[in-house]
Amino acid sequence: MFIKDELDQIAAAKETWAAKLAATTKKRPEREAKFATDSGFEIDTVYTPNNLAGMGYEQDLGLPGEFPYTRGVQPNMYRGRLWTMRQYAGFGSAEETNQRFRYLLEQGQTGLSCAFDLPTQIGYDSDHPLARGEIGKVGVAIDSLADMETLFDQIPLGKVSTSMTINAPAGVLLAMYIACAEKQGFTKAQINGTIQNDVIKEYICRGTYILPPEPSMRLISNIFEYCSKEVPTWNTISISGYHIREAGATAAQEIAFTLADGIAYVDAAIKAGLNVDDFAPRLSFFFNAHLNFLEEVAKFRAARRLWARIMKERFGAKSAKSMSLRFHTQTAGVSLTAQQPMVNIMRTAYEALSAVLGGTQSLHTNSYDEALALPSNESVMIALRTQQIIGYEIGVCDVVDPMGGSYYIESLTNALEEKAVDYIGKIDALGGAVKAIDYMQKEIHNAAYQYQLAIDNKKKTVVGVNKFQMEEKPVEGLLRVDLSVGERQVAKLAKMKAERDQAKVAALLQTVREAAQSDANLMPVFVDAVKEYVTLGEICGVLRDVFGEYKQQIVF
Repeated sequence: MFIKDELDQIAAAKETWAAKLAATTKKRPEREAKFATDSGFEIDTVYTPNNLAGMGYEQDLGLPGEFPYTRGVQPNMYRGRLWTMRQYAGFGSAEETNQRFRYLLEQGQTGLSCAFDLPTQIGYDSDHPLARGEIGKVGVAIDSLADMETLFDQIPLGKVSTSMTINAPAGVLLAMYIACAEKQGFTKAQINGTIQNDVIKEYICRGTYILPPEPSMRLISNIFEYCSKEVPTWNTISISGYHIREAGATAAQEIAFTLADGIAYVDAAIKAGLNVDDFAPRLSFFFNAHLNFLEEVAKFRAARRLWARIMKERFGAKSAKSMSLRFHTQTAGVSLTAQQPMVNIMRTAYEALSAVLGGTQSLHTNSYDEALALPSNESVMIALRTQQIIGYEIGVCDVVDPMGGSYYIESLTNALEEKAVDYIGKIDALGGAVKAIDYMQKEIHNAAYQYQLAIDNKKKTVVGVNKFQMEEKPVEGLLRVDLSVGERQVAKLAKMKAERDQAKVAALLQTVREAAQSDANLMPVFVDAVKEYVTLGEICGVLRDVFGEYKQQIVF
């Protein structure tokens, strides 16, 4: 982007400048001999056009809304509309979570995001022995359509976008959502939202899996096919780097392992006979916004550019929407500290700002008390107000990609993309993401160890943890889930089971079994079953019988 004579002059001037300062240059003790990003990229003192000597404007940057989408997936980005402010919520009973949803909507939230409890996430009803003690603890308990109806009581599903953080049993929860919307009077074409539906990352780092990889990939492809025809505005998967990063991955690993998972899903869908441009426009992603502010901005830009190139060059996508990486962001839960929890408000604000400067389509801001408990009404309101201040008060949304053209940001974007391409090449050589699970786990474990070691050795400062500590009073007003929630949920489930048509339930479960044993798409069967109040656990129990369960290998 610069002529060679100018680059030579700039390089010579920088060399002279560096020589003058060498004798007096100071570096902070905790940085020792070098400055580096969390991904390990060494940081120069200052960046110049020479750091971008190999870049081409059109091929590497372009304009917003145009390939390779480095600068954003929409031409006018937030000048047209702000990102969806989608605060994650879910705890206790469906009634309690419904109250939180309605409170957030009243406070100006523009989309819903639902957390499910652990029994729901692994396909067990609340009356299962393994559910005891976990009902409603880290999310809401949803056993049947009756719970889904309560969860969205007085919330019109044709007029609000909902994201559901559910993976292994995603098809069953989506079926319940569809049935609930139809009971409210809306058609499938009128509902929109997202299911996470990303099982590969469960095998890599999170652990809420049910079935082995092959049938899990089949279910995902079934959802792609069904929604492309029946629920056209639904995002059929949210390919998640968030949990990969929370497990300890670097920014470069987050890009690489997330996009490698995306490649696996696209491959599976194409092998199932789907046309890439029929399902790829509804793929979405989910990234973490961590603390290394400038690296995070560059990370989002690099991921967007790399995915565009993968879809165009590897899969032959023709649609611009197939090449556009749309993503939700959540600020880093792992960055929150139990010490001096009010300081977490600042951490979250900077992380949220990096997501906005990186071009996110949707954002959740963590609450300051989440290192101690589920968020209270007060803390979640402050988290939402953080987004509203960024969107409405500080001016960063008035121009598209305000960081674009920064020598450092562009250099870091290039470095992150190059490192991610290297990782993806290694994953391809191992046979793809499913076969490279052990490799990715080891890389994440090593990165997490190095990150914690830097904190323990005080080479990396965490305010209130290894520096600037102080005596603190116990935090008051924390949210506590009533232990009786589980008892009430089990009683409600028993009453519902006793009142339904048992013959219909038995027949529908046999239909699920027969469909699972064939090549049929399971989604229409799930929808028919949940409408008759067949439960999540009953359907997942049949799938376990047919396909077996996945057993995690322990990797050190």
